[in-house]
Amino acid sequence: MVSIRLARGGAKKRPFYHIIVTDSRKARDSGASVERLGFFNPVARGQEVRLQIDAERMNSWLAKGAQPSDRVASLWKEFGKVQAAA
Repeated sequence: MVSIRLARGGAKKRPFYHIIVTDSRKARDSGASVERLGFFNPVARGQEVRLQIDAERMNSWLAKGAQPSDRVASLWKEFGKVQAAA
């Protein structure tokens, strides 16, 4: 099964997550992703971008049957609200 989930990067105490499409059987940070759809920076401050998702590619993968993780689904909903406000 193909899933859309977060892969952790960044430094100790400064997390940074890539939103990736991967086979659900692979390890979280194995690097074996199919495609990178965006990023999530939970510690963004000031003018830094907190959340960026390629909406066209995300919709494409969801249409193909990819299952988002719970956290990615909530970020996707948040991203939609931000886009509607802009």
